[in-house]
Amino acid sequence: MPWIVGVSGASGTPYAAAVLRALLEAGESVDLVVSRASRLTLLDETGISFRDAHWRDDLREWLARGADGKPGTFAVDVEGVRYWSAGDLAAGPSSGSYPAKGMLIVPASTAGVAGVALGLSKDLLQRAASVTLKERRPLVVAVREAPLNGQTLRHLVALDDAGATVVPASPAFYAGATHIQDLVDFVAGRVLDAAGVEHRLYRRWRGELGGGDATRTT
Repeated sequence: MPWIVGVSGASGTPYAAAVLRALLEAGESVDLVVSRASRLTLLDETGISFRDAHWRDDLREWLARGADGKPGTFAVDVEGVRYWSAGDLAAGPSSGSYPAKGMLIVPASTAGVAGVALGLSKDLLQRAASVTLKERRPLVVAVREAPLNGQTLRHLVALDDAGATVVPASPAFYAGATHIQDLVDFVAGRVLDAAGVEHRLYRRWRGELGGGDATRTT
């Protein structure tokens, strides 16, 4: 069964790329939904136009880029990905009878958070998230916004009450980050931790002070 990955219009497309690469590296199948707004963000942050008719080529180019925008940083096989158009409300993930392990929304915009919390189902991303909740499957929401107003905070509490896991896109520094990719991978790793997917994206806390000092020799 696949993991459904929804990419919304919030800034943070490198987070989505890191999650997708790690899922594929772990041997997981992925059903991908890219919202219309996220295509604008992807174009702005990477220069890549994500097109339905050429999604494999565009996805491969996107996932090959590092968080610093350098092309060809990663070698990626996208054969484990099935793509669904965000406007296709007859797609597999729109039904509770469609088999899936759960769903990860990364990054999650405040508009996307509101839509899921209110059950609007205005596109496939929101509908798939609503289905995930009603079927009691894991839903991880990696919200990327700052600052957060009261309305968004209430929507996040509603998602938590409904059984979702809210993971702020907030990198930590104890893992010894020396590159922007390390910070991105930490957030992606925490998203996968919440979903119970094994990965090797960051160094875990071992209870030893000073482990995150990049200048420290061992």
